[in-house]
Amino acid sequence: MRIRWKLRMAAAQREIWTGAQLRRLLAERAGLELSSASVSALFSRQPAQVKLSTLAALCTALQCTPDDLFEVDTTPAELPAVPPAVPAPKAACGGRSMPPM
Repeated sequence: MRIRWKLRMAAAQREIWTGAQLRRLLAERAGLELSSASVSALFSRQPAQVKLSTLAALCTALQCTPDDLFEVDTTPAELPAVPPAVPAPKAACGGRSMPPM
């Protein structure tokens, strides 16, 4: 599964070009106060995780849906080929089982 973060594109489509502009919108429209560093991180790179409340605030501030902010590729990953089963070796000593060591 692959996730593509599209916040910068969604913001640009709404003529939001800087983290400062986005930070102001988050405060004004969604009541969310984030630090400049946090907004900059969201704006400049794909986060490993996002709180649902932050996602909702971004949607409110940008008047968009989560689909505008990220894209999920749900194409199943190819699994490595499973090697064929190897038959168990036959017991030595005329077919008798060896005692465990």
